[in-house]
Amino acid sequence: MPTAAKLMSAIALGLLAIVVSEQVKPLLPEGTDFGYFSLVNAGFAAYVGWKLIGKRAGRGVAQSINNGLTGMLAMLLLVLFAHSFWIMYENSRKLRYGSVSEAIQDIFSMMTEYGLLLLQVNIITTLLGGAVFCGLLAEATSRRWR
Repeated sequence: MPTAAKLMSAIALGLLAIVVSEQVKPLLPEGTDFGYFSLVNAGFAAYVGWKLIGKRAGRGVAQSINNGLTGMLAMLLLVLFAHSFWIMYENSRKLRYGSVSEAIQDIFSMMTEYGLLLLQVNIITTLLGGAVFCGLLAEATSRRWR
C-alpha cells in the first residue's frame, strides 16, 4: 500500500543516487558513454527506498538511521550488480567468455572493481550523510502523515 513515507524514501534515495552518480562520472575512464547512467541508478534507488526504507518507517529515530544505512548499502549492491551484469552481457555478446562460470565470475570482479572506485572521501560522506537523511526523512514523514 502506498504511503507518504514510501514516496519520500523513494524520492530521497533516488536523489542521493543521482548526486553520487554525478560524483562518480569523473572517476571513470575518459570517453565513457554514460547514457542514462544517473537515471538508471535513480530508478534502482527509488525502488530500494520504496521497498526497504519506506516500509520500515515509523519505528523510531535510531531504527530510521539504521534503515537509511541499510537502504543505501542495498542500493549500492543492486546498482553495482546491475551495471556489472550489463557489462558482462555486452561482453558475452562479443564472445569474450569461454564459459558461463567465467562470465559470472566477471560480474563479481567488476562489482569489486567499481566498488573500490567508490572509496573516495567525498563519495563516502555523501552516501553516509544522504543515507541518514533518507532514514530520518522517512521517519518524520511517517509521523506527520499517517
